[in-house]
This record gives sequence, structure tokens and C-alpha cells, in this order.
Amino acid sequence: MAMTLRLPDDLDAKLTERARREGRSKQELAIEAIRDAQDRAELKVDDVLAELMDSDAGILDYLK
Repeated sequence: MAMTLRLPDDLDAKLTERARREGRSKQELAIEAIRDAQDRAELKVDDVLAELMDSDAGILDYLK
């Protein structure tokens, strides 16, 4: 699906320079950054759920 992304000039310049250095497109770098951010967000949720399961194990056992 197509999407237009408007970046501040300073961020666009940094992205353009990095793309040039790495020989990659700005689109590739943007997609990678979005995927990385999503992965980090999912890890945080999983960590919180695991922590709750551990801390509330007694309550959960009682409710079974």
C-alpha cells in the first residue's frame, strides 16, 4: 500500500545521507526502522505480561 511520509528537513537530510552511505533506499531504511520499533513495542508488552504472570501466579492459581 502506498503512503506518503513527510519528514522535517533535518531528518530527511540524515536519512538521505545514511541511505547514500549504505547504498540503500530511504524507503528501505524507513521500513526497517518501523519494523524495529514494532518489534521493540511487542517485546515490551510480552515482558509486562510475563512479569504479571510471575508476580500474580498465586492469584491466578487461586482463580483456577
